[in-house]
Amino acid sequence: MTENCKEFDNLVHIVKTLRGEHGCEWDKAQTHESLTPYLLEETYEVLEAIQENKPEKLKEELGDLLLHIVFQAEIGEEEQRFNLNDSIRTINEKLVRRHPHVFNGVQANLKEIKQNWEEIKLKEGRKSLMEGLPKTIPALLQARRVQERAAQVGFDWDDISGVWAKIKEELHELDEAVESGNREHIVEEFGDMLFAIVNLSRFLNLDPEAALRKNVKKFVARFQKVEDDFASRGVSMKNATLADMDQVWNDVKRTENHCQPDSLSRTETE
Repeated sequence: MTENCKEFDNLVHIVKTLRGEHGCEWDKAQTHESLTPYLLEETYEVLEAIQENKPEKLKEELGDLLLHIVFQAEIGEEEQRFNLNDSIRTINEKLVRRHPHVFNGVQANLKEIKQNWEEIKLKEGRKSLMEGLPKTIPALLQARRVQERAAQVGFDWDDISGVWAKIKEELHELDEAVESGNREHIVEEFGDMLFAIVNLSRFLNLDPEAALRKNVKKFVARFQKVEDDFASRGVSMKNATLADMDQVWNDVKRTENHCQPDSLSRTETE
């Protein structure tokens, strides 16, 4: 614990030095706003390390993310708005307050713990369960969190059969919207369809963002193999027919031992 504190204090000292009179001109020029893109990038790199199950990479990326936290707090202190200790004290108090089953001896099962968490947040000043969700988070994640919060008060399907029925209903409505040609209606129904799919991911206990990201990665890897195949034969894909590309795509899939050849492979990865 002492060693951890020493390293953390050293990081704080380094950031202060970088922002100091004789520090780095780039670091001194940064603001809360200018660092936002880098903070977001580092957050996604942490997520990538977790998804790829790379402990060494995760160790490094967590350090990069921690740097941004310290950096933001340092700017806050310079502007005399708050300091790093204020941030740490705030989260300490929040964790204790929101875990009465741990720190105050309140008996609760997993479902009650989740319900208590949301109720405590309402007591902290929020007027709605839907408050507090960042508007900038990916839409799939935002949909998942909205559904989870609604479920805390019982606004949910009884079982997965209701979710499947809703997906079929939304698919039918999307089909009708496409037939109508009404662009606004199509966008609305497409959104409804995605929302229903996210609900299915919740019942299947999987992360829709991670699932889609994995699918995109698989598609890219397969498509690049198709590109390599045509390039090795000196053939431009622009001059190839869809049937030619489908054939190579299916050959790639057979090599991976995932499934048998099929068609419509430009948009299908399973």
